[in-house]
Amino acid sequence: MSRSWFGGGLWKPKNPHSLEHLKYLYNVLSKNQTVSESNRGLLVETLRSIAEILIWGDQNDGSVFDFFLEKNMLSFFLKIMRQKCGSYVCVQLLQTLNILFENIRNETSLYYLLSNNHVNSIIVHKFDFSDEEVMAYYISFLKTLSFKLNTHTIHFFYNEHTNDFPLYTEAIKFFNHSESMVRIAVRTLTLNVYKVDDKSMLKFIGDRTAAPYFSNLVWFIGNHVLELDNCVRNDADHQSKGKLADLVAEHLDHLHYLNDILCLDIGDLNCVLTDQLLHRLLMPLYVLSLAPRLSSQDSVTQSRPYVSKVVALFLLSQVFLIITHAPLVHTLAWIILNSDSTSISDDDQAHNMTALAQVLKLLKNLLIRNG
Repeated sequence: MSRSWFGGGLWKPKNPHSLEHLKYLYNVLSKNQTVSESNRGLLVETLRSIAEILIWGDQNDGSVFDFFLEKNMLSFFLKIMRQKCGSYVCVQLLQTLNILFENIRNETSLYYLLSNNHVNSIIVHKFDFSDEEVMAYYISFLKTLSFKLNTHTIHFFYNEHTNDFPLYTEAIKFFNHSESMVRIAVRTLTLNVYKVDDKSMLKFIGDRTAAPYFSNLVWFIGNHVLELDNCVRNDADHQSKGKLADLVAEHLDHLHYLNDILCLDIGDLNCVLTDQLLHRLLMPLYVLSLAPRLSSQDSVTQSRPYVSKVVALFLLSQVFLIITHAPLVHTLAWIILNSDSTSISDDDQAHNMTALAQVLKLLKNLLIRNG
């Protein structure tokens, strides 16, 4: 045994990879359940060590996990989190959880970790997301959890009785976060959720979240397109090539993400997403931007956003290059080919939207038939 003594109650074992060391760490947590300035550093180091020994135990010694679960040590994480412990401790908590769930390989260990609902309590905890580090580790933790989703683990996250799915509903709140890393993590997480073949969970997604999420997502993509167009219009001297390249790259990422969702071939989701894309993005912003801007006293017409023709053509070309979902591609092609884009006026928008509505009915029937 080492002669070092801190945390109270046990000598610190020499071997960090042992059940005795976890017992020592448990004792440290037990003696330091209230976070203070004097024990913050100790708690952070203890949390880091717990993750390390649990990963070792998962592969080498089942008694380590047994002890962790027997003592309900995850509850200590929650107790610490619910105090005003500051970002220093919060970041380490989230980092520890992320490392732990990322490295757990034993399914039984994973089930035990998820079984007491502490993880969902952590997910819905009100963190200080104005702290960039906290935000980064939180969304990384959620993304890590999403990689553990399958038909066996989904019931730990989606509660059919309460119709609650915090892992998903909390994550999509950050779909338009200012940091691209966060937005990418949200997209990855949603795809991992959609891939799980669980009818009740997918019904929850379709009934409760699909319309608002896809509506907001399409709105966000539309605003991004307007920003891209603005960059093109105001860069006659080609001084913003880097920014434009980044905007184009992100837009292509959006299209690939949309295509990934559509390719999962989930009928209800595809109906909602296709409807949102055609009504709120492809037709009003892409196709109608090819129409001449005639003078009009109609304030609605004047205020309708549009992009330059060269940008509209580029955007449409990328849609046809990237999107492989046949019903959407065929519908968009039908709209373009059956509307003389060179002579569409703003006054014709109502007519075109009526035609679009008719095609959407046909599209929905196709999706339902193929779903």
